[in-house]
Amino acid sequence: MIPFDLDTYQPGEVLFLWWLARPDTPVLIGELRIARQTKGVSLRYGEAWLKSGFPLSEDLPLDRREFFPVEKETAAGAVDDARPDRWGERVIRFLDKPPRLAVLDFLFYAGDERFGALGVSVSPDAYLARGMGPLPQLADASEIEELVRRILDGAPVPAQKRRLIAPGATLGGARPKAMLTLEGHPWILKFNEPGELIDQPLVEHATMTLATQAGIRVARTMPVKVRHGHALAVQRFDREGGWRRHALSANVALKAAHEALGYPELAQWLRRRGVTSGGLHRKHMEELFRRMVFNILIDNTDDHEKNHALLMTDSGEYTLSPAFDVLPSGQALGYQQMRVGADAADSTLENALSECAQFGLKKAEANEQVTRVCTVVAGWRKHFAQAGVSGRDIDSLAGQIERPFLLLQREGWLRH
Repeated sequence: MIPFDLDTYQPGEVLFLWWLARPDTPVLIGELRIARQTKGVSLRYGEAWLKSGFPLSEDLPLDRREFFPVEKETAAGAVDDARPDRWGERVIRFLDKPPRLAVLDFLFYAGDERFGALGVSVSPDAYLARGMGPLPQLADASEIEELVRRILDGAPVPAQKRRLIAPGATLGGARPKAMLTLEGHPWILKFNEPGELIDQPLVEHATMTLATQAGIRVARTMPVKVRHGHALAVQRFDREGGWRRHALSANVALKAAHEALGYPELAQWLRRRGVTSGGLHRKHMEELFRRMVFNILIDNTDDHEKNHALLMTDSGEYTLSPAFDVLPSGQALGYQQMRVGADAADSTLENALSECAQFGLKKAEANEQVTRVCTVVAGWRKHFAQAGVSGRDIDSLAGQIERPFLLLQREGWLRH
């Protein structure tokens, strides 16, 4: 990457999309333009990409037309996943104070460390992107926490420290976060918001590690002690040994396929586009079923379509990414953010089982999966305590996880 001097950036009509799977040899994908009707961003592939590239998502086939976003204030297809999340937009608004708040500009200001393998440049001839300098280290965690609080309070952030809190781009979410290097690998560092009643980062670590006991692959997490409780370091799964992996959110993948935003639909997407070698796609379909049941029983009702990701392999097939952003939401909604089954998004085991065939499971097999998850979730209190979650926080979480609506389902199933 050739860093671009932000002071010379002038908002215009056009930027350029690059392929960064190998960051040392970027490849031009095409041209990004303001789509005025939707206040979003369009994509037109370049001639070289049309000859040797691949469709970035199913709604961006390899042809010469200009692709426009369907929804307002979004980008076309897979490009939408390259935008900063809500926290990133907040940081950009506060620190950079862009002269124009268009989706095209947010794509540029997000910088080089965005999710996946796409990059945004001011030039079609060289990858000239916003650079933020080296990522901070774990030792900077408490200082980063202080900068986060300054942003939340609307207080000035010294110019020389702004690199510690680069906006970046991750999938979904408004929780304060930053990026850092840990063990030679890029991680995301997530913080509690001031006023939170429980230590959310530590609870997320406990929930993610509990999920592994139910046969769910999760992003590696590490609690980090800071001045106000904990932060949570989450290892990035879209980076491997200096390479960047092309990734799609379930939001982009399902909309591109004109499918409803649901777990059964995502399972069928994996059946169609997943890695078939060794039956991996079927294993991931079954794992997705366990994730859905786990989210229901642990009261994670923030399981929206941007909290599920798909990673592209060299063959152009996809795998289900490790789970992330998994923790009790504390809202006691009684419904998930994604469709579960015949009863829409209702948070019931009966609903989860209603379309188990969409996950490649026979009824008896699905029953075994539910029993496995119920058994693990039944031990959540002990596991959370072993992970360092305070008794007060555990009692607070029990008000949702063990409320009759969920507890009776879990205990009734295990007695069955």
